Amino acid sequence: MKRALAITRKELQGYFGSPMALIFIGAFLAVTLFSFFWIDTFFARGIADVRPLFSRMPLLMIVLVAALSMRQWSEEQRSGTMEVLLTLPVRLVELVIGKFLAVVALVALALVLTLFLPISVSILGNLDWGPVIGGYIASILMASAYAAIGLYLSSKTDNQIVAFIATALVSGLFYGIGSSLLVDFFPNSVARILEAIGTGSRFSSIERGVIDLGDLLYYLSLTGIFLALNIRALEVRSWSKNIAVRIKQQASTITTILVIVNLIIVNVWVYPLQGLRLDLTENKEYTLSTTTEDLLSNLEEPLLIRGYFSDKTHPLLSPLIPTIIDMLTEYEIASGGKVQLEIIDPAEDPEKEAEANQVYGISATPFQVTDRYEASVINSYFNILFRYGDQNTVLGFNDLIEVQPARDGSIDVSLRNLEYDLTRAIKKTVYGFQSIDMILASITEPVSLTAYITPGTLPDSLADVPSSMETVLNTLAEQSNGKLQVSIVDPDESGDAITPDSLYENYGLQAIPVSFFSSDSYYLYMVLEIGDSFQVLYPTGDLSETDIRSTIESALKRASTGFLKVIGVWIPPTEYTQDMFGQTIEPLQSWSELAAQISADYDVQQVDLSSGQVPSEVDVLVLVAPENLTEKQVFAVDQFLMKGGSVIISAGNYKAIVDQYSGGLALQPLTSTLSDLLQSYGITIQNALVMDTQNEPFPVYVTREAGGFNVQEIQAVDYPFFVDIRTDNMDSDHPITANVPAVTMNWSSPIELDETLNANRDTTVLLKSTSSSWLTTDTNIQPDFNLYPMLGFPQTGDQQSYTLAVSIQGSFDSYFAGRDLPFGQTEGEIADDGTEAEPETIPPLIESSPDTARLVVFSSAEFLDDFIFQLSYSMAADRYLNSLQLFQNAIDWSVEDLDLLQIRSRGTYTRLLTPLTSQQESVWEIINYAVALVALAGLAWIWNQEKKKEIPMELEPPTGLTRESEG
Repeated sequence: MKRALAITRKELQGYFGSPMALIFIGAFLAVTLFSFFWIDTFFARGIADVRPLFSRMPLLMIVLVAALSMRQWSEEQRSGTMEVLLTLPVRLVELVIGKFLAVVALVALALVLTLFLPISVSILGNLDWGPVIGGYIASILMASAYAAIGLYLSSKTDNQIVAFIATALVSGLFYGIGSSLLVDFFPNSVARILEAIGTGSRFSSIERGVIDLGDLLYYLSLTGIFLALNIRALEVRSWSKNIAVRIKQQASTITTILVIVNLIIVNVWVYPLQGLRLDLTENKEYTLSTTTEDLLSNLEEPLLIRGYFSDKTHPLLSPLIPTIIDMLTEYEIASGGKVQLEIIDPAEDPEKEAEANQVYGISATPFQVTDRYEASVINSYFNILFRYGDQNTVLGFNDLIEVQPARDGSIDVSLRNLEYDLTRAIKKTVYGFQSIDMILASITEPVSLTAYITPGTLPDSLADVPSSMETVLNTLAEQSNGKLQVSIVDPDESGDAITPDSLYENYGLQAIPVSFFSSDSYYLYMVLEIGDSFQVLYPTGDLSETDIRSTIESALKRASTGFLKVIGVWIPPTEYTQDMFGQTIEPLQSWSELAAQISADYDVQQVDLSSGQVPSEVDVLVLVAPENLTEKQVFAVDQFLMKGGSVIISAGNYKAIVDQYSGGLALQPLTSTLSDLLQSYGITIQNALVMDTQNEPFPVYVTREAGGFNVQEIQAVDYPFFVDIRTDNMDSDHPITANVPAVTMNWSSPIELDETLNANRDTTVLLKSTSSSWLTTDTNIQPDFNLYPMLGFPQTGDQQSYTLAVSIQGSFDSYFAGRDLPFGQTEGEIADDGTEAEPETIPPLIESSPDTARLVVFSSAEFLDDFIFQLSYSMAADRYLNSLQLFQNAIDWSVEDLDLLQIRSRGTYTRLLTPLTSQQESVWEIINYAVALVALAGLAWIWNQEKKKEIPMELEPPTGLTRESEG
């Protein structure tokens, strides 16, 4: 090895003794910087990653390594020094390794000089160094393989140009075999083989930050094969033609063939193996989480996962199928045999295709495929079925992929967050299968259910409720096998053991008045106690046995894990308006994206709250843009929180509308009685709008003159109403905002917290604006850049940071404590329709909540609107997904389902750069170019020093060692 390193030093001195190293490294840096800043427009992307650095690295390596390796042996042959070199007392292996290391060392030096790019990115944003390390490792491995190819081909010719062209062609062939340009023409089975052979596909695997044993072995094997061929080629040149040498030549040939065959066999054996890899990413994005592993290991019945993938599919979907299959295989391994994995092509299995169509509603999707010669339609499958017991869930390609426009007009198709999508589908399927027996089995603490009823004072309309409740309780007690202890207590007959004062003190229970003008009252409550916690239950609906059982089951599910949660969503009713010409104007507001996001993980029910009660099965109540709520609806929200429920409110004081005169956007103040409710909880949403110098751009039409014609185009302008909140203005420790890179609050209002009311609660400020924000009460949202050239709006008042979202957990006092309840019709009154009204049952009032109650408030009514998402998508592609992720995190935190939240946060998400002005971007670009120039100047100095020295190679053979004695 010492002599091999001496050869390496001699070759490096040869590189730096001429301008060659300086020229090649300078050209490499110039191309890298130009493509990074100009072709891939790093600052315009606004993403804190170095993907542009490595996106063209495979092609750059082909040219760089071919140029560096072309002279290694061909120059020796051309100058006539090959024979002298072969007679030196150095083994051929050492000669080859020495020259190989020289080429790789020079490539490594070129890569080291690009480190200032990821360092710059890490300063400007939250860079994940895992993919950076993977990218450099992949580049070195690829360069090693190309260097071995170049050395072998250089040994076959004495012409450097021929060696350069041959190396570039062969290396390009290995790269092209696995590229999409070729594999798209083949079915998936053949495509996977081609990708296994190609250097480019292997490079992409390591570049993402995952060091797979198969990829390492592939590059090392490819390097070893061509180094072995190089040694073999040199041996052939050094041998004479006598019989003894021919026998030795045959033995050497057999040895070389065996080495190559064994390397190929090892690669074929290792390729199907899964799990032999190292995940370098910061959040371990490509490793199954403990949540997924626990979910799979706790399966009580077999889980069938069946992938329906057509062999012939859309070219953009085809490369994703192997990744999905590999991940599903990881699930199968982690389950310990509880997952039955099937991958089928429905075209080859008509029975499975018929079952998919008829039983699961899975059908082929038509994809249009266009090339330069023709356009055609391919009907293919891209679905995954999950079946557990009698429950099943199907994921289609729309549930798994994300599509983003590329700068060249094409589209990029990639997997969204594969583990999250797969695990949430499994969780939804498994949890939907659970029964009441399994609910009780999942609770480890003692469970007791006590009904407090006073039959003697119940209204006539509730006379049958005690018997129905007794039937349900006894049935549940029998099914629980002693796990559920039930009892029915009449407070009027319990003496001093249970008194109204003790019920109020222990559970907050108060007697319910029979009517507004009656002195009679009654008790009709159930209290569910699990360990040290309790829930107060009051059946909703008709108070039938079904309603009573549903109320109890829902309470048990809320107190346990492993069951599909129900999210109740209230959204404003659709209201149509007319313009000045009498034409109908559809409202801007819609929330289909939000509904789709929530329904992917939970059972979503739309509620109207008009009865004054939230359905008993609801676990979390979500109110989006609440306005014009009746007192009964407010009562429903208040009492749901008092029962220990979780409430999430997206409530600003303004909403966007279409101005009926100008046709443009305008703001309309909201009339909502929730402001008084929130104030009673210690939260005040001010009647003002927050504006910030750090904001998300707004697309506007701008008219400019071009060649005498007026041309309209869309430009992005600063829009202070769209407050851009980055991680430095979020609570990074709270699960709701953890790993959310950025979010935009549109037309939001500032939140004030009452420190006195919230003193004993766990209060967190989730989002806040920057210190450069200010308030305005002007509802004119149209920018005027003539008057205000910088931002389009005046900056008025003091500039400071404002709270825009909060979460509170603890005990709340009811807004209706000490107030008249909004249930006004009594017997004998006349209803709105002119008939005599039936007496209205007055629900019980819970005056305080347990400390498990949770409240999340966002001060924007628009940041979840589909219209806003469309605006955001037109400017920043998938940035709007951050808003959905934030709200989904809030729901997960509210139901204490932090497992999916952790998986979602582990997945890939967009890491954004710190916003920079055009001048700041130019400064950073100049800094990077200056660092490159300094590095080149250093290399030039080294070249000058080496030119002066001209140190000859020092090889001192051991005594008695000659070429003949070595043979």
